[in-house]
Amino acid sequence: MEAEAQRKPYRVVLEGGQAQLEEKKSRFIATVRPVSSEQEAVSFIEEMKKKYWDARHNCSAFVIGERAGLTRCSDDGEPAGTAGRPMLEVLLGEGVRNVAVVVTRYFGGVLLGTGGLVRAYSGAAKQGLLASRTGVMRDGLQLSVRTDYNGIGKLQYLLRQRGLSAQDISYTDCVELTLLLPVEEAADLKKEITEATSGQAVIEEKQRLWFVQALDEEERT
Repeated sequence: MEAEAQRKPYRVVLEGGQAQLEEKKSRFIATVRPVSSEQEAVSFIEEMKKKYWDARHNCSAFVIGERAGLTRCSDDGEPAGTAGRPMLEVLLGEGVRNVAVVVTRYFGGVLLGTGGLVRAYSGAAKQGLLASRTGVMRDGLQLSVRTDYNGIGKLQYLLRQRGLSAQDISYTDCVELTLLLPVEEAADLKKEITEATSGQAVIEEKQRLWFVQALDEEERT
């Protein structure tokens, strides 16, 4: 297979979440949602404004594109630079793409000051991301591995050790597994398979794929 330029991984939201925090009696509700276009992001923001129509502010930020080519943020009436920009910085700092966040504020009667607002809005955005299910888009390689029935146990043990599972397994006169893994891990895995099966396994590179790898809770924090 010809060498291809490797794309840089980036985080995505697989399933949006919601989180709340309270600061000096003001309540901040962060809602996160995956979006694929500016239109989707704007529609989501309008949806939140209608849902929380009685709130003092519905501040927002979104990032679109693999390289964050399109970013927007809004303070929605808060002092300039105290809400939307800090929220956007959280999204960019976490490396998340194709995502929008709205932080709704119910005013508690106590002024927070510039620093307090920045901390509250950025903190709410972070909590919203933590409440969401996220993954990493990676440059992957799909492999076909064929082995006899004597080698399948060794292969399955090796895959478990690496935290991998087969996309597909077919049983005929031999066993064929279809694997998908990050490109940078492929060379080591092929070497380990060859050693584990004493060179009996036949490994074929099928295609390069851009795929999402889910993150567990420890990886997200």
